[in-house]
Amino acid sequence: MTDITYIRTHQGFAYLAVVIDLFSRRVVGWSVQARQTTNVVLQASLSAVWRRKPKDRVLVHSDQGSQFTSMEWASFLKHHDLQPSMSRRGNCHDNAVAESFFNLLKRERIRRTVYRSRDEARRDVFDYIEMFYNPTRKHARNGMLSPIEFERQHKVKAEGV
Repeated sequence: MTDITYIRTHQGFAYLAVVIDLFSRRVVGWSVQARQTTNVVLQASLSAVWRRKPKDRVLVHSDQGSQFTSMEWASFLKHHDLQPSMSRRGNCHDNAVAESFFNLLKRERIRRTVYRSRDEARRDVFDYIEMFYNPTRKHARNGMLSPIEFERQHKVKAEGV
């Protein structure tokens, strides 16, 4: 699943795009940029593809925002053998996982901070996602395991170890 939110800074908004694995709730790709363009979601998605290196076709769910209906987005998906998925217009429940992540990020980190610059916001987002959320933050949906630990345990079970 992928979506975009904004972060206030003294320089203006910073736009955060994330790609979340629905199995583990792990943020597998993300990007922060100064403009809310297709490029911010392309960079987040490229990061996810680089990190996961999918062997089979993967379903990528998004809303109907202009970034996700662009020709560049369609071309990226086709080039990486990704299957687009969108719900009907106005169906906000389909992005509930991404919205929940953004709510956590803002409640646990961003609302407490006034960023002087977009770079400062980007560094803090990195810290939150890569140093706390993915490896440490426990999720009820994951049996109170972090996304990385949930994936690790599932891999061990799948390998029969």
